[in-house]
Amino acid sequence: MKKENIRNVAIVAHVDHGKTTLVDCLLRQSGIFRENQEVMDRVMDSNAIERERGITILSKNTAVTYKDTKINIIDTPGHADFGGEVERVLKMVNGIILVVDAFEGPMPQTRFVLRKALELDLSLVVCVNKIDRPGARPEEVVDEVLELLMDLGANEKQLDAPFVFASAKGGYALENLEDEPKSMQPLFEAILSGIPAPEGDPDAPVKLLISTIDYNEYVGRIGVGRIENGSLSVNEECLLMNAHDLSKKERIRISKLYIFDGLRKEEIKTADFGNIVAVSGISDVQIGDTILSPLDPEPIPFQKISEPTISMNFMVNDSPLAGTEGKYVTSRHIRDRLMRELNTDVSLRVEETESTDCFKVSGRGELHLSVLIENMRREGFEFAVSKPEVIFRFDERGRKMEPMEQVFVDVPEEFAGTVIQKLAVRKGELTSMGNGAQGYTRLEFLIPSRGLIGYRNDFMTDTKGNGIMNTIFDGYDLYKGDMNYRHQGSIIAFETGESITYGLFNAQERGTLFIGAGERVYQGEVIGETGHAEDVEVNVCKTKKLTNTRASGSDDALHLVAPKIMSLEQAMDFIDTDELLEITPKHIRIRKKILDPRLRKRASFQK
Repeated sequence: MKKENIRNVAIVAHVDHGKTTLVDCLLRQSGIFRENQEVMDRVMDSNAIERERGITILSKNTAVTYKDTKINIIDTPGHADFGGEVERVLKMVNGIILVVDAFEGPMPQTRFVLRKALELDLSLVVCVNKIDRPGARPEEVVDEVLELLMDLGANEKQLDAPFVFASAKGGYALENLEDEPKSMQPLFEAILSGIPAPEGDPDAPVKLLISTIDYNEYVGRIGVGRIENGSLSVNEECLLMNAHDLSKKERIRISKLYIFDGLRKEEIKTADFGNIVAVSGISDVQIGDTILSPLDPEPIPFQKISEPTISMNFMVNDSPLAGTEGKYVTSRHIRDRLMRELNTDVSLRVEETESTDCFKVSGRGELHLSVLIENMRREGFEFAVSKPEVIFRFDERGRKMEPMEQVFVDVPEEFAGTVIQKLAVRKGELTSMGNGAQGYTRLEFLIPSRGLIGYRNDFMTDTKGNGIMNTIFDGYDLYKGDMNYRHQGSIIAFETGESITYGLFNAQERGTLFIGAGERVYQGEVIGETGHAEDVEVNVCKTKKLTNTRASGSDDALHLVAPKIMSLEQAMDFIDTDELLEITPKHIRIRKKILDPRLRKRASFQK
């Protein structure tokens, strides 16, 4: 039986192709907001970091009503590091809206999410967005999307998917490019005609697969999923099982049940098949669990979430300035916070180590881990982290395997040679080269994941900010050999104190400084980078000796170069394997693992 008054759809696309802005537009035009209500842009990006960076990190549920049909919409992340979010929410929907930029066309993440959707045999509506952008080429993009669909083995129904042209920013969609822009109505109509209604058996025992976990301080874990069959009611007794863990079989009671309406959850007493619902009151509900009736105890299979590829150590800060800036500084605080993150982030792994003060945290990429670090920093945590390192595996023959990435680079032609040369040094293999849009060259590489650690800053410098680089995880391959991460040495503070203009003036001749005058520094802190491979120790707390013949205006001639202020990602890229990042709510400092210079020298000799 079909539930004709419901459509469940996910909006998927490459990063920055306008998914969240499109959801905004659908919400506004469906009458969710009052006429005079002030609503910020990208209302679905509720997290502060999402708003600052202009990226979606967590998938979000919302719902609108159009012509008496309830459309449940899931806004998904576009960045490859949050691919785990996309993979699991696709199990809740019957189709996807594939958003493609009218200038850029299909990009790496477009291919990734589209492949996942086709594997699940989902229907699709293609929305060519940003048609009002300068240089937009919507007709060519339609051909590129069709080529991509054929490339990925789409069936006839998927190849006949409706195409809609839109400007989410302008607030309109068109069936044909010649039509007059009015509203998003053509996209709403395409959803009703192109996305099938959910099917199920209203009389069968209830089954609900948990695809997303939300978390609330007051009610704890909230499981979100689609009811496959039957109906679910508050106070109903059910079983909680998992297809990948047959030992899990718990008796549970549904304490609260919600459906989505606009940006809020609405509490209800009962919901039937086809609805996307949220369930609270189950303390240890996990993604992939099935809530089902004892009459049919057969859990729904769930695809495994992709494994992490990069790990970092999170540890208690032990620098001379430890505890002076943070609110939460102990190993218990750090451990509790990391475990809490596991409530909502399925792609993250947290492992205890031999030291009670250190935890191994593994994720899908540098951005994935840096978002966690930034969130903790803003919450008042103070801790230290090591350099990101890839996770190696061994095959059945005992050979060392490492994660590989497909890298897609669009650069102006004059920079292509530099990019090829730099990535070749990092064990990158050029697999394809062709002409991109408007004088750009499209390069495709296969490269070890560790070859990309620390490369993004070089890339932006080498291409003068004009290059676009996207990566997709490509699986594991044989270890490609040793690699030198960094060619610049560090400038290291020789003593603890306050940085002085005179000391900094002498130090800046050695390279680029990261600090200015009047900052607290300690022995072993990295305060700059040199132009050559060796580390250099300097005394930036050094003052000029006073003499009877000193002229009153002699210090006026000392001019300091502005220090290089690093973002969190830049600092993560910069640090070497013998260094740590000290993370506090106020500062991000780079330091040597061993602060004492004599002990450091002894350790390097032993190494």
